[in-house]
Amino acid sequence: MRILLTNDDGVNAAGLKVLEKIAREFSDDIWVVAPTEEQSGAGHSLTLTFPVRLRKLGERRFCVTGTPTDSVMMAIAWIMKDDPPDLILSGVNRGANLGEDVTYSGTVSAAMEGALAGIPSVALSQAYAREGMGDTVPFAAAEAWADEVLRPLIAAPMAPRTLVNVNFPALLPTKVRGIRVTQQGLRDYGRLRIVQRTDTRGYDYFWFGLGPMIETPGHSTDLEAVADGYIAVTPLHLDLTHGPSLGRLAELYP
Repeated sequence: MRILLTNDDGVNAAGLKVLEKIAREFSDDIWVVAPTEEQSGAGHSLTLTFPVRLRKLGERRFCVTGTPTDSVMMAIAWIMKDDPPDLILSGVNRGANLGEDVTYSGTVSAAMEGALAGIPSVALSQAYAREGMGDTVPFAAAEAWADEVLRPLIAAPMAPRTLVNVNFPALLPTKVRGIRVTQQGLRDYGRLRIVQRTDTRGYDYFWFGLGPMIETPGHSTDLEAVADGYIAVTPLHLDLTHGPSLGRLAELYP
């Protein structure tokens, strides 16, 4: 099995090293094509207004001066075009990608690009306990549980144009309560937190952040599963059409 690895934290990220170790439990045919620099929050963007540069770092290891989407495109349509991957794994992201995070996440978007190409794709993210952890974020839960999560996914066929979003809780492996298949959650937009600061020249700048999570009834979403100590496994699809609205809108245009 040929596996393509990518991420949005950059080719030198600690989580990508963890993902390489995870992937080698399934295959020796591992390829890495990832952004040269961190691209967190890049979403499903691609580079159109300036050239993308490709650099070979080693045997089956490349970096791309662009987004995670650029990286997957370069891998599928250029580097591996004669023998494409059988599976794409994106991550392991430093930080969870839950709820509406999936629309911003470069990690999830890289898996989306794989799904668009018809390749089974999985995004993996590791939650962490508090802000400001930087490179000290532990990936122990992801490393210990990834095999149990991925092996059934790899063995089972995925529906066309779908991907799976996996989030590991910020816990020691022995404290993880198990695996839950969940639906995508939705945070209250009121959680958005903007922090204003001033640089040394007197100009204001801003950081975006999020406040406390809003719970939903039944604790059935990815947000609450991870908060409750479970690994959230969430199937996502790329058809954004809202079916129930089709008939209602059609009535507006007789």
